[in-house]
Amino acid sequence: MTRYKKQDPEITRRKFINVAMGTGAGVGVLSLVSALGSAKPAFRLTPEKAPPIKGDILVHAAADKEGQPIRVSELSEKGVSAWPMGKDKEGNNVIRKGEPNNQLAVYRFERDRYKVPEEGGHAHVVLELNGITADGVVAYSNKCTHAGCAVPNDPNDSTKLFCPCHSGQYDLLQGCKVIGGPPPRSMPQLPIKLENDQLIVTETFVTAPYGFLNEADWETYLEQVKEIIG
Repeated sequence: MTRYKKQDPEITRRKFINVAMGTGAGVGVLSLVSALGSAKPAFRLTPEKAPPIKGDILVHAAADKEGQPIRVSELSEKGVSAWPMGKDKEGNNVIRKGEPNNQLAVYRFERDRYKVPEEGGHAHVVLELNGITADGVVAYSNKCTHAGCAVPNDPNDSTKLFCPCHSGQYDLLQGCKVIGGPPPRSMPQLPIKLENDQLIVTETFVTAPYGFLNEADWETYLEQVKEIIG
């Protein structure tokens, strides 16, 4: 004969309430942690953690050349790793490597090979022609917009990028637009100009980099950066 254990209804109600409250609190904590984790803590900004700022110089990120200005003669279709370097309030050079999205890749193609992105794919952006120097140099954040992985040139086609983490693909000649895989948007372009043989930032990333859910969040963050860094 099967036996059933009779429970006190009041105890059952109390257990249910306690479990529900515990679960609710847990969800609340997780939601708070998620929100804090996804938000960029602009109130903790330092010059090293700021996004690229107008007037910054692109410098080498490789250990053997770190901090040295990148010269056009050093560039090719293979990406050169770079950081933006600016000034602190005292006028000292500051390499902005405290922000992962500032890890850049700089490329050089013949200018007439660039074209406005075609419709289709996961993203459609207009190529910022002012961000490409007369020498055909262009710079992008090197963090995949899907999961933040570094993205090298496609080994089979140097005009494309291929993410080794989840097979995201980008077209360097079409504003680094997505042409395959899961990335939600193009790689963020950094407009630059050539001045006295140095590559100078003319404005910050033209689209939201990895870690921002949308363009509105990115624009809000930039406003906070202006208030703190200036």
